[in-house]
Amino acid sequence: MSTLYNRARRNEMLLAYALLLPSLVFLAAFTYWPILRSIWFSLHDVLLGDPEIYWLGADNYLRLLDDRLFWKVLGNTAFYTLTTIPLSIAAALLLAVAMDSKLRGMAIYRSVFFYPVMIPSVAAGMLWVFLYAPGYGPINEALTSIGLPRLDWLYDSKWALPAIVIMSIWKYSGYFMLILLAALKLVPSDLYEAARLDGVGAWHRLLHITIPLISPTLYFVIIIGTLHSYQVFDYVYVMTQGGPADSTNVLTYYIYQNGFQYQDIGYASALANALLVFVLGLIGLVAVTLGRRVHYLGER
Repeated sequence: MSTLYNRARRNEMLLAYALLLPSLVFLAAFTYWPILRSIWFSLHDVLLGDPEIYWLGADNYLRLLDDRLFWKVLGNTAFYTLTTIPLSIAAALLLAVAMDSKLRGMAIYRSVFFYPVMIPSVAAGMLWVFLYAPGYGPINEALTSIGLPRLDWLYDSKWALPAIVIMSIWKYSGYFMLILLAALKLVPSDLYEAARLDGVGAWHRLLHITIPLISPTLYFVIIIGTLHSYQVFDYVYVMTQGGPADSTNVLTYYIYQNGFQYQDIGYASALANALLVFVLGLIGLVAVTLGRRVHYLGER
């Protein structure tokens, strides 16, 4: 009997590995091998198109420490991440709570708020270049109509990065809203009814019922938002080219500049590895600070 069980178990394992094999091959070819290759390049002097490769050891990483622009770019990336994620998720949560009501036409409103997600990134960037235009842009027209001064959004080093943050919040809030809305459907409605009967207000219901019960989904959305935030490149490329005065230059764009404009593959690889460490550290920080506060239904 045990022999038949072991054989069946072995066949199940072989089937599982066979089903996983295409995905594992894909990950190995397009994720793990590029990471290893990037580490190898970062230890060498590699120029794009030049067959000669010279060993440098840790020189590229030491160069990072002395590169003032790298620290500025790292600060821009941290600012973008630490503003876009909480503001996008807060807006998505409020939208999801509003869209969870049973009023007529909610399907239309959900489609409207989700529509920015479906717009290609380059098209969205060009749209916001028009909206931010200093002379004729609708945003500046709206500001002057209420007595506020016009702003050179994408041409002012103080406002260029916040302008990209605002655009990113508009772009991704609908995506997060849809995920949170699905989680809200699983919250028992009788909890809200009992809270209303006890005189609990809407704000306290949100803090003490809604957020704790959808905390696993919130945690997932924060992780996804973190991964999205470090991949920002297309908006910077389309809207500002990293300017003015590198005020919108982020790590992904700085990697592109060094790798393809300056053709310094070795230093670009070192920057890519620094980005990987930055992202892993940020996700680890999220796991340590928020992972323990996640409440799963059925846990005691």
